[in-house]
Amino acid sequence: MDALTSIREQSLEALESAASEAEIEQLRVRILGRKGELTAILRGMGQMSAEERPAFGQKVNALREEIESALQEKSAALESAQKGARIKAETLDISVPGTAQPLGAAHPLMSTMGKMVKTFVRMGFSVEEGPEIELDRFNFELLNMPKNHPARDAQDTLYFSENILLRTHTSPVQARTMLKQKPPIRIICPGRVYRADELDLTHSPAFIQCEGLVIDEGITMADLKGTLAVFASEVFGEGVRLRFRPSFFPFTEPSAEVDVSCPACGGSGENCRVCKGTGWVEVLGAGMVNPRVLEMCGIDSAKYTGFAFGIGVERTAMLKYNVPDMRLFYENDRRFLAQFSKGRL
Repeated sequence: MDALTSIREQSLEALESAASEAEIEQLRVRILGRKGELTAILRGMGQMSAEERPAFGQKVNALREEIESALQEKSAALESAQKGARIKAETLDISVPGTAQPLGAAHPLMSTMGKMVKTFVRMGFSVEEGPEIELDRFNFELLNMPKNHPARDAQDTLYFSENILLRTHTSPVQARTMLKQKPPIRIICPGRVYRADELDLTHSPAFIQCEGLVIDEGITMADLKGTLAVFASEVFGEGVRLRFRPSFFPFTEPSAEVDVSCPACGGSGENCRVCKGTGWVEVLGAGMVNPRVLEMCGIDSAKYTGFAFGIGVERTAMLKYNVPDMRLFYENDRRFLAQFSKGRL
């Protein structure tokens, strides 16, 4: 009897201080296991008289049931406490003010190009894209610039091999389109282009262009001028004026540099550092598609005419937002970029 009382007291005391399932299991094995203390006592019943055994066995079984019940209760209490602690730790207090997450916004170059694309799409243009790693044939030869042509010197090209290069303009997309599609053609070709230029205020070895091409019967210079007038009005605002100056491009004839009245001074030129007092700023090159280009791409130049133009997105964004240095668009300074996105960066 003294042994059973001692086992009971020691078991309940140890159970009271148990702090984990592992400690509870260790106690169960020590008391109730195959080699446990109660089992050892039961094995010793063989030394008792036949009259003592039944009563002693009942007491041992009662103690076993008491300890098993206590073990189960302790295990349930620990599980409940752990669950409560986990719930408390994971509880979301909806009354606490949330942490504000900064909202992103379109980069000024992307928003400018998006504005340009939407403007031309509303005029009936479709958007065409092509590879940035291009063949010499599409980048130069089909645009009336055969090998060793002096016009290539104006485009310092990044070559992978003699015939593979990083495209210097998106005009190869125009050539590819003319080869696969019969007129009428009315497309714009936005995308990144590359030249071996030094990075400075107005130049970058990688920049974005948006070129356009229209080919159909009866297309004239007046159609080109009307198209560009709509573009300038949409991008730079109502009242902007255009000026065409004679120029030379191998793939257009006649060719022109196109200026807009200075957005900064309204075309007055008074004390204006943007237009340097001239009242005009160059924005793009354009012209009527050279008949030789049409013929090389399988289009009858006696039946069809067309015009093409190329616009620098960075140049347009610099004029639109009065940004003096192209490099600012690529430095990812959030203070600079936030100016074009209502401070959301």
